[in-house]
Amino acid sequence: MREWLDEAVVLRMGHFREADLWLRLLCRGRGALTLFAFGASRSRRRFCGCLDVFNTLHCRVRVSSRGDFLNLEEAALLRGPRGLRADWRRMGLATNCLRFLEALGVDGEGAPESFALLEDLREMLEEGRAVPQLLALFFRLRLAGALGFAPNLGRCGVCGAEVGEQASFVVDEGLLICPRCRAARALAETRYCVDISRRGLDVLRAVQQSFPSAWPAEALPAAERRACARLIDGFVQYHLGLAWENGYFRRV
Repeated sequence: MREWLDEAVVLRMGHFREADLWLRLLCRGRGALTLFAFGASRSRRRFCGCLDVFNTLHCRVRVSSRGDFLNLEEAALLRGPRGLRADWRRMGLATNCLRFLEALGVDGEGAPESFALLEDLREMLEEGRAVPQLLALFFRLRLAGALGFAPNLGRCGVCGAEVGEQASFVVDEGLLICPRCRAARALAETRYCVDISRRGLDVLRAVQQSFPSAWPAEALPAAERRACARLIDGFVQYHLGLAWENGYFRRV
C-alpha cells in the first residue's frame, strides 16, 4: 500500500533543513514509526500547527517512491493537551513515559493497546487528577505488559501457590517466589531478590490490569514504595534492557 490513513500520537518532533520536520509517531494500527513532513514549518493548510508532542492526529501517510521513508502528507488535530503544557511537573512525567515508549519500541501487534494507554495517560494528567507517586514506573510496567512482557505477580513461579503476606521477586528470573521456595534456595540464587508485601503486589497487579486513570493514587508507605520501585526498575533493566540515566533511556 503506497498510501494509508491512521491515528497517531506525536512522541517527538525535530527540524532538519529550513522548513522540514521529522516526527516519531505512535500509530494506532502500525506502531512506532519515523516520518518526514516536508515543508511542515511553513505549511498552514496541510498541518495547521498541529504537530506538537503528545497531540493525537489523523494522518495521511505516503510511502516514498523508492520505499525508503514515510512522508506525512497531511495531518489534522484530533485531541491534545490544553493545560498540561503549563504544568511542567506533569508534562515532565508525560515526557518520561513518551521517552520510554520510544526507547522500547512498539510493533503493529502491540500498537492498539499502547495507543489507548497513551491517550488515557494524557487525559488523566490533563484533568488534574491525583497522580501516583510512581507514575512513570507504573507506566513502564503497564506498557511492558501490553507488549507481552508481564511478570506473574499473583502466584509463586516455582510451586504455583498464591502469595501470602510476603513474597520475593527474583529479578534475574523475572518471577515471584513464596517464602518457602525462597528458603529452599541457596543464598547465591537469591542475591537479586526484592522482598515485597501483599499490599505492594496488590498495587502492581492493579496497574497491570488497568489504564492510568484507574491506577491507585493513594500514597504507599515508604518501604512498600521503594520495593515497588525496585521491582519495576529491576525488571525493566534486566529483561527489557533499558535504564533511565541523565535524562534519557540507555541500553544496558
